[in-house]
Amino acid sequence: MKIQQSYSYPAGIDAVYALITDKQFRSEACEQQGSLEYDVSVESDGDGHVVTIKRTMPAKLPEFVRKITGETVKVVQTENWGPADSSGNRSADIKVDIIGQPAQMTGTATLTGGLEATEFIVDGDVKVSLPIIGRKIEPEVAKAIKAALDADVAYGTTKL
Repeated sequence: MKIQQSYSYPAGIDAVYALITDKQFRSEACEQQGSLEYDVSVESDGDGHVVTIKRTMPAKLPEFVRKITGETVKVVQTENWGPADSSGNRSADIKVDIIGQPAQMTGTATLTGGLEATEFIVDGDVKVSLPIIGRKIEPEVAKAIKAALDADVAYGTTKL
């Protein structure tokens, strides 16, 4: 199932990139979302960064999905941000794995814009590899990912 989300930040690309690759901010965002436990790492990779967030979240999913996942969901999110292009835009390969479940999202994130505003776009595919019911669960996983993105961007906007 495809996911495409677009957000606007009221700041330039450099400021947004500095924020989303800041370990303190990403840790605070986990707390804001109600993570039961989390571990955030941000590693410099040349002119880019690798952001890895491991967190345990309450399973805010319909009952039929919680029967499979249980009351909590463990998620590992990896963002591999590359260097800025000649226009200053940045992109990342993103992967979100739900630990212990046959569900994941793979895709890309991009930061484009100028000095005063940045567009943040996430484009990905959600896949739940369960016979018969996988396609019924994918929209619920997509909703959870969208809710996490919405919360991160809303919180990030307050920090800029």
